[in-house]
Amino acid sequence: MSKSILVAKANGKNIDFDVAMANRHGLVAGATGTGKTVTLQTLAQGFSRLGVPVFLADIKGDLSGLAKEGAETPKIKDRIKSLEITDFSFEKCP
Repeated sequence: MSKSILVAKANGKNIDFDVAMANRHGLVAGATGTGKTVTLQTLAQGFSRLGVPVFLADIKGDLSGLAKEGAETPKIKDRIKSLEITDFSFEKCP
């Protein structure tokens, strides 16, 4: 069975990225506010957990926070609860 990265949840179902389908290059494109940054963060964290080296060209600095461990806020706590995630923990990515 192939490894996958949980990218999103929609209508109670997990949307996974099959790591076997990945290659050296990728493009995430979309209008402002459509989730491009969050998608890149999720993929980078997932690959990092699997031991895959990740390089992100981040001109605006939106992804620089990946190197630091996050902290709980009321908004994050509500989001975790709404997604019914029970094993969430904050971690930094090397």
